[in-house]
Amino acid sequence: MNQPKVRVHNLGLVDYKNAWDLQEELLKKAVEVKIQNRKQKTTILPEQHLIFCEHPHVYTLGKSGVQNNLLLNDAKLKELEAEFYKINRGGDITYHGPGQLVMYPILDLEQFFTDIHKYMRLLEEAVIQTLAHFGIHSKRYDGLTGVWLDAENANARKICAMGVKCSRWVTMHGIALNIAPDLKYFEHIIPCGIQDKAVTSMAKEMGTAPNFEEVRLMLSKKMASVFQFQLMQ
Repeated sequence: MNQPKVRVHNLGLVDYKNAWDLQEELLKKAVEVKIQNRKQKTTILPEQHLIFCEHPHVYTLGKSGVQNNLLLNDAKLKELEAEFYKINRGGDITYHGPGQLVMYPILDLEQFFTDIHKYMRLLEEAVIQTLAHFGIHSKRYDGLTGVWLDAENANARKICAMGVKCSRWVTMHGIALNIAPDLKYFEHIIPCGIQDKAVTSMAKEMGTAPNFEEVRLMLSKKMASVFQFQLMQ
């Protein structure tokens, strides 16, 4: 059986709204193909994409989030040169900024499986395997999404946040892996609505920042391995 093909996009540092618009455009095209298939009884496979980028300082609030988890007013946001968006993913509030690797998979899950919980667990698995390559032992935290260090004790700290949207089994939004961001920006939110857990980064855990591109390439390889798809550059 041939593996699904997924095209990789490496956008570098890009405005959050521009990346969001691109995701919406690619998701819309994929959904349109699927609707056409059902109407015309064709079997055209929608294009699939893996978008990697960084964002300037920005806070995003998911559709089920609580705005009070943003601890800043408009004036303070401006002072920090940060933007704020209410968006259409699941989850609560999170921060994106330079030094953080953001990955947005636009995947047609009907080419893999139709189980959103399995999808989330496999995203976590790809990150866990990536971190292991760099000598960081991480795991899941029972009952919470994302990837954590020391999840089983009071020193639990989050290194990767996740929030997704799925329309007709096509995904968008995704993960934010802290490679070497300024962690002070997390002090201005209650990350993911969780008050008593810390946030960390690869740089903090390793004592030095790993090469950003090496982490991106490893994560793309682990995604391809975990989901069993073929990467297209």
